[in-house]
Amino acid sequence: MIIPIRCFSCGKPVGHLWEEYAEKTSKGADKKKVLDSLGVERYCCRGLLLGHVELIDLAAEFKKF
Repeated sequence: MIIPIRCFSCGKPVGHLWEEYAEKTSKGADKKKVLDSLGVERYCCRGLLLGHVELIDLAAEFKKF
């Protein structure tokens, strides 16, 4: 739902990279080049960013009052 602050596998902080990654990829930049420019080298961290899906807006629709 929300991007984790740290990688689940290695513990490297990756949460601060999400906004820049999402902005560049939404403009059509190559995902590999964006991850390389952000300094994300480990497979676990790259997979975390590549596999993340923003679901917070969808989950917010079902909030009970």
